[in-house]
Amino acid sequence: MENKKSLLKLNEIQITDDLNIKIPTVGEVLDDEQLYYAIIQSLTSTPFQYMVQLDDMGIDYTDITEYQLFLMLFPTFAQGDMSIIFGDTNLSDCIACHNVSNDTDVIYSPSMDKIIFDELIYIEFTDLLRKINLIEKIKTKPGNEEAKKYLLEKERKKQKRNSKKPYEPYLEKLVISLVNTSEFKYNYEETMNLSIYQFMKSFEQIQRKISFDKTMIGVYAGTVDTSKLSDKSILSWIPVSK
Repeated sequence: MENKKSLLKLNEIQITDDLNIKIPTVGEVLDDEQLYYAIIQSLTSTPFQYMVQLDDMGIDYTDITEYQLFLMLFPTFAQGDMSIIFGDTNLSDCIACHNVSNDTDVIYSPSMDKIIFDELIYIEFTDLLRKINLIEKIKTKPGNEEAKKYLLEKERKKQKRNSKKPYEPYLEKLVISLVNTSEFKYNYEETMNLSIYQFMKSFEQIQRKISFDKTMIGVYAGTVDTSKLSDKSILSWIPVSK
């Protein structure tokens, strides 16, 4: 279902008649930041980002689609608490199955007797999650088998190394940084009530404004030649539509 309202004004987005996405506040995310980003990052991941886990299952990450990965992951996450994303909608019994009526794979809820996700709904859902949380889609494939093997081993070592490290708060650090930045107009209490989308767009805009100001200082000082800038959008502090 198409939504025409700005995400800045919403705390919930209707995807279908049976499915809404919640846009949580900063305070709600901080209640369990690690869980929130684990869910968001997993459900928006591409096979490239899951190459190690897929390899451990005997699956070549270059042979599986993003939607097929989602079908594998969603039922597992749905068994846990996903109220931060879906509110009161209980999707804990969701399963991946084949819809014989149109020969497609779907996520189905037996208790609701409804198809919750097909591939088109999945695309809209994950695109919105990325937009709300400012997540870039990572999609790449190795050029050959040697490159694939190298990337897999490199990622395996990275994950093994990171597994020994404690979780590093991401949102908490952003909140502390922005509240103590002159460009950000909110205190800690006010920030807790901002939606995560409002907060992340503010973060993005402040980065853009600081970059613009530094560029203009260079232009006026004669140390920056605008004709040689590869990205001309930096010459404006107004957000660029994507």
